[in-house]
Amino acid sequence: MPGIRWLAVVGVVALLAPTVASGPAVATAGGRSVAVVRTDQGAVRGTVAADHRSFQGIPYARPPLGALRWAPPQPGPLWSGVRGATRPGDACAQLKGLPMDEPSASEDCLYLNVTTPRTSARTPRPVLVWLHGGDFRFGSGDTYGGQRLAAGGDVIVVTVNYRLGALGFLAHPALASEGRTVGNYGLQDQQAALRWVRRNATAFGGDPGNVTLFGQSAGATSVCAHLAAPASAGLFHRAIMQSNSCANPVQTRDGATEAAEEFARRVGCTDPDTVAACLRGRDPVRLVTTAGYPGAGVDLGPVVDGRTLPVDPAAALATGRLHPVPVLTGMNRNESAALVWGIERSGLNCPKPPEPEQRPESCPLTDEQYRDQVRAIFGDRSEEVLARYPRDDAHVASETLAAVLTDHDYAEPFYSAALQLARRVPTYAYEFADEDAPFFTEGPEASFPTGAYHCAELPYLFTVDYAEALTPTQRRLSDEMVRIWSDFARAGRVDWPRLRGGNPYVRVLAGGGASGTTNFAAAHSYDFWRSSRG
Repeated sequence: MPGIRWLAVVGVVALLAPTVASGPAVATAGGRSVAVVRTDQGAVRGTVAADHRSFQGIPYARPPLGALRWAPPQPGPLWSGVRGATRPGDACAQLKGLPMDEPSASEDCLYLNVTTPRTSARTPRPVLVWLHGGDFRFGSGDTYGGQRLAAGGDVIVVTVNYRLGALGFLAHPALASEGRTVGNYGLQDQQAALRWVRRNATAFGGDPGNVTLFGQSAGATSVCAHLAAPASAGLFHRAIMQSNSCANPVQTRDGATEAAEEFARRVGCTDPDTVAACLRGRDPVRLVTTAGYPGAGVDLGPVVDGRTLPVDPAAALATGRLHPVPVLTGMNRNESAALVWGIERSGLNCPKPPEPEQRPESCPLTDEQYRDQVRAIFGDRSEEVLARYPRDDAHVASETLAAVLTDHDYAEPFYSAALQLARRVPTYAYEFADEDAPFFTEGPEASFPTGAYHCAELPYLFTVDYAEALTPTQRRLSDEMVRIWSDFARAGRVDWPRLRGGNPYVRVLAGGGASGTTNFAAAHSYDFWRSSRG
């Protein structure tokens, strides 16, 4: 699939906490403002800033430890008194991923974070539930601070952790028990979080009857999975998919089983009589290390399991068997620039120096390496691709490869899925195109213009610390995007026309007054790539 290939306040205050749509109560503790809300599990104490309230690290399910490893999520714990909700919970077990992702060895990770505007409202606010990306191997909800969207859009923002990698998606037949299917534990976690939101949105001033599920990359794949998942029906009422689409198939049951058996062999669990016990006995660090990185590990992710996902979401899209909710969907103009930056950053394409320690940390692709990459990826069609995307003096080889992979991996599937959705539900399409989007602060700079790379839109919607600060021009674009996302959550529509068949134009979101429309199909050679897929 596309992606990077790869709570001081006690007793009396708790009793005074409201349980209606007016929002959390405010008190002071230690000289700072705090907010207390009573959830169906117990009261939580968050923090209050100038324009928002934040409640972090709320457990929406029991920790999936011991016998609950590779089991559906169970109802969260109950508590008396007031639980602190001022720090996020642990991220789910993972390796180091992109600059925003940190390694974790924790399985006690099923937490969510709620951000609200500081002031109360006369009517319940829309709720947006965020599913982070990361190839189903990396990421955590707290990376994406909800204050920009909550305060600027007058909405409630919920960010979610869910099980990842082998712990979230291992579909080994030996793990089945009591008639349960295997795999898709991460998707089931997301459903548990949505049920928590339905039960508790009112306490935070939100409307449980107006929930928007939105996600980016693997998070967008998750959103599409929930559009096709029977148990997700009614848990959300609008959907936003960023930088991925329903056109990309998930794993088949046979493919997932094969991957799980390969994983078990790599982790040293080969005896058929003891493989389940062996897997359950393995340390989480060993499990995530064995799953590895995209392209070098074992491919694990959502699977057609007959229950959580009875059919592939791509097939459900083609037949119209998705939950009929309005959709906002889009991609970034230069998605694959991040992937090519990763190739440069690996140094594997650098000329080999006499001594290994002298190898540069980053090298731009040469023209020859560009052609080699295209031939390796596209095989028999490579010469046709090279003719369509020739090398020229205006763009370096890395930039040209990024254009090829963006159009093939993102533009064609995004637009194909958007057109299919548009035949059945109100669908609005966008292209994020800020050519100077702030880049990651960690790692070497790319040797070429990265433009609107994969993940580039996220600092415009969330408060993050892994990317360069927005300029004043970019803050104005951020305000525009926050308005669009929140308007869509509020009413299921935006301020440009619905996408319809035969209309190749989508809304462009760019800084410096460059927002407008574009002939998307022409700009991304849509017909060229569509013809190769049949």
